[in-house]
Amino acid sequence: MTSTENDPTSTAATTRPAARDPWDLPDVSQLVVGVLGGTGDQGRGLAYRLARAGQKVIIGSRAAERAEGAAAELGLGVEGADNAECARRSDIVIVAVPWDGHAKTLEALREELTGKLVVDCVNPLGFDKKGAYALKPAEGSAAEQAAALLPDSRVTAAFHHLSAVLLQDASIDEIDTDVMVLGESRADTDLVQALAGRIPGMRGVFAGRLRNAHQVESLVANLISVNRRHKAHAGLRVTDI
Repeated sequence: MTSTENDPTSTAATTRPAARDPWDLPDVSQLVVGVLGGTGDQGRGLAYRLARAGQKVIIGSRAAERAEGAAAELGLGVEGADNAECARRSDIVIVAVPWDGHAKTLEALREELTGKLVVDCVNPLGFDKKGAYALKPAEGSAAEQAAALLPDSRVTAAFHHLSAVLLQDASIDEIDTDVMVLGESRADTDLVQALAGRIPGMRGVFAGRLRNAHQVESLVANLISVNRRHKAHAGLRVTDI
């Protein structure tokens, strides 16, 4: 018998720590959330829901006056600023700009987004007479494009499958859907999951690393088809968790 076999402090004798509870998420209530593209339908809806949940929100736009006007309409303490000021003042920055302006917007904000937690919710889609279809960026996905353009930021992906109509409807108290969250760092994806969970009815679910973002972004094309056929505003639920 070796001397370490009876040593309770040895590596062999110690027990493995208990697995972390995946629903033990951090408190994000004091973090400032910026929404780039916050004057568009999706960004405006997210800003409204987060502010309604008590989050401090800043809307960003290329024109400060436009952002300030949208913020005034939303109320709830929402502020408006140009994109650079929005990025500088925020702890978490949601990217909700149109796909055709995605790369240009992020390139221009690389300095302001340094060190920031960036949440990309952009869906690269095309449309023709047959309906919506997924586009595949050279980097693999919008989120991976963001990561390539923002090497000094912490890029995640989330909030892709939300109906802008439901988000902006003040008569609806809960949004019944899950939010798939992707990223490279558990600490970062936990923060985004917690942020999603601030919105009543919503739950953030870890869905893999950024290399899997293309499938998540592409699924929006399928949801658009569902919504058109059923005249609905469908979301997603992940079962058995």
